[in-house]
Amino acid sequence: MAGLLNKLLPREHSFFAMLGELAETVHEGSSTLVEMLRQYRFPSVQADRIKELEHRGDTITHNVITRLNQTFITPFDREDIHLLASRIDDVLDLTDAAASRLVLYRIRSIRSGVEPLAEILQQATARIRDAIRILQKRDHVLDYCIEINRLENDADRLSRDLIARLFDEEKDPVEILKWKEIIEVLETATDKCEDVANVIEAIILKNG
Repeated sequence: MAGLLNKLLPREHSFFAMLGELAETVHEGSSTLVEMLRQYRFPSVQADRIKELEHRGDTITHNVITRLNQTFITPFDREDIHLLASRIDDVLDLTDAAASRLVLYRIRSIRSGVEPLAEILQQATARIRDAIRILQKRDHVLDYCIEINRLENDADRLSRDLIARLFDEEKDPVEILKWKEIIEVLETATDKCEDVANVIEAIILKNG
């Protein structure tokens, strides 16, 4: 009977631990991207590292979903757990997409302003990581959500400026297309960070 109860009753820390691992992986991915842009010498090596992290994120997300299907009672709504894991994984997918495009498009040097855009993403993923760490206690989590929203606004403004400068300064239409897509992927990654913040905020409001 005790064995059956152990299977049915939740070990709440397992969800928080898996979500925490996922958030750490996302932050590591964005940090690797920033390092890639700062020292743009062996981009394929760092892109491969980010790809490995993206695969790890997929595995963690799959494990969260599997655990949901095996757990009778969850620490908060199972739909919210599923959505939170998926939204965090989306950020990592887009980080990987940006790194992959730098290699695929044979980018030889990084345009001014692109590294700061990636740094905003890095800061946003750090706030996601910090929010997930204290999600179980629910103290001051919304402060991190507010900061993520601010960072997304910064990224939006910067990406608009970068694209405007791109059209002003670049004459090669192929280069314009390449860089416009890379900039937009980075900005969308910060949008997804805001999506994560919105899910966290909903969880806090429902369970506060």
